[in-house]
Amino acid sequence: MEGGAFDDEAEPAVTIGEYLYEVEERELEADLVLGGDDGKECTYNKGYMKRQAIFSCLTCTPDGNAGVCTACSLSCHDGHQIVELWTKRNFRCDCGNSKFGELYCKIFPNKDVENVENSYNHNFKGSYCTCGRPYPDLDAEEQVEMIQCCLCEDWFHEEHLGLESSAEIPKDDEGEPTYDEFICKACSEVCFFLNLYPKEIWAVGKQPDTAISKDKGVLEDVPSTCGSEKLMCDTSYNSPKIDDAQATVDSNPISDEKSLSQAENCNGSMASNQCTKSTDLHVNCLLGVDILASSPVLHGKPMFLSKNWRHALCKCNTCLEFYKQKQIAFLLDKEDSIAEYEQMAKLKREEKLQQQEGAELSFFNKLGHVEKVEILKGIEEMKDGLRAFLESADSSKPITAADVHQFFDDIKNKRRRVQ
Repeated sequence: MEGGAFDDEAEPAVTIGEYLYEVEERELEADLVLGGDDGKECTYNKGYMKRQAIFSCLTCTPDGNAGVCTACSLSCHDGHQIVELWTKRNFRCDCGNSKFGELYCKIFPNKDVENVENSYNHNFKGSYCTCGRPYPDLDAEEQVEMIQCCLCEDWFHEEHLGLESSAEIPKDDEGEPTYDEFICKACSEVCFFLNLYPKEIWAVGKQPDTAISKDKGVLEDVPSTCGSEKLMCDTSYNSPKIDDAQATVDSNPISDEKSLSQAENCNGSMASNQCTKSTDLHVNCLLGVDILASSPVLHGKPMFLSKNWRHALCKCNTCLEFYKQKQIAFLLDKEDSIAEYEQMAKLKREEKLQQQEGAELSFFNKLGHVEKVEILKGIEEMKDGLRAFLESADSSKPITAADVHQFFDDIKNKRRRVQ
């Protein structure tokens, strides 16, 4: 029993390679969330940024009606009760404005009284999902991952998505998500028009189809027959609703990969927001339907979108006006997506590492001959000492933190004796 208790309390053994890999992974994860922001400057001067890491301070604003940037969370709210919100779009740092009472921003105190274009949800109070629970949830037996809606940017538990079963969520054989972006049940009603696009925009899994009656201007749900093993649905149903839909949008609107490619090319080379395709179909709109005039009748279901689905969105005048009215025009902005945000963060990280390597090399080259020899000699002594330390260690026992500290103490003492 005594030996078992000792083993439970022992520190887990890791190799140096595993430790360095873990450190690098944590740094990369932090850079992806922070967008490469080093947290030294307040982002207020950059205005309403397309996307940035935002934090809520419940110590200063318990009502959850303000958000601060990375630098302010570290400098102005150190030791406070902070809620990490990951990223928010079109947001400007609130730190030190009227919502913070007598607290002024230490980095950039000269700010407007209020950022009127900022939007806030219950995440800023530390609540998430339709259940309103915090994350991490201290009352939960197990912390489960949550997924973020790309429209409202709230986070949801899988069991609260409004699905009959979590098996409807598109995943591979390993249980990893196959979708690129997710739209929650509530926001799906705003995005009813996505049901008119080809199946290529959907991740593998069940998705709703929509029938359109041009006479009534009404969009109605049609049960989907897409199985989890097929990306494309067979639209040859014996259904009056489908017949109406096909007749209205010229029998299968942009319904295959070739048409989807045409849609992307058309959108990419558009002049005056009008499409010019090789056919006479839908000259002004890829959907062939005035979504401004349509009245959707939907039973909201969450949507799971595939990679690059945004590229296929129509950019005709009618659709652009619809996006504007529904305040979802950001879907057309490449820099809005999390994938693009993380890609830019990776590039910033690579540039920063290259600058660090260049600075170190520049510093070394500026040293005199004696200093260079001393540094190289110190590196060799460190390598020899580390090799001897590892060779003398008992292979049947793990190397503890105390052992490592003792090793560096011995190196320091040796250098003092030499000097």
